[in-house]
Amino acid sequence: MNAFLAAVAAMAVIAFSAPIALETMGYSAAASTSGSAVRLD
Repeated sequence: MNAFLAAVAAMAVIAFSAPIALETMGYSAAASTSGSAVRLD
């Protein structure tokens, strides 16, 4: 049971911290899908 609770706690920490860490490093859907070849008419 302790291993299960530790895994759930680790999953929660990763789930909440991953978006913040990725945004801080500059990874985002907007940054990866836009570029110089995108036309905005």
